[in-house]
Amino acid sequence: MDSSDSQREIIALYERFCQLDRTGKGFISADEFMGVPEFAVNPLCQRLLKMLEGLNFKEFIALLSAFSSRAKFEDKLNFIFRVYDADGNGKVRSSDILQVLRDLSGTFLTDEQRQLVLNQALEQAGYTKDSELTLEDFGKVLGKAELKMDVEVPVD
Repeated sequence: MDSSDSQREIIALYERFCQLDRTGKGFISADEFMGVPEFAVNPLCQRLLKMLEGLNFKEFIALLSAFSSRAKFEDKLNFIFRVYDADGNGKVRSSDILQVLRDLSGTFLTDEQRQLVLNQALEQAGYTKDSELTLEDFGKVLGKAELKMDVEVPVD
């Protein structure tokens, strides 16, 4: 991607930001952000809403960059960690992970099945269900799995 492509992409994103910023105050409310259909249908919508309140353009770009196909693994991991760290204390507990799994799987899995999957993932990485995971620990649990977070945000 050359600089003219990057410039066009930034201009397109800024135009999209302005469309979402219905009040014209330079910030996007969580409700305005949920105007992006790809996020509105996300099963983690409520967790995203807490993270999205009051985004300015720079924060908007930073958020979307985690969903880019060009984003580094570390950027995606950092974003996912923030989604799981619901109370923002810098640690993810087993209960936090179970809640996200519940949001993602709905009635497809039982609580017992979710707990079993989580226990196996934690155990394989050397942790227990009582571990409080830092970002580094969280990365070890996820491993270098390919994080599928590519979202095309419509700009027109």
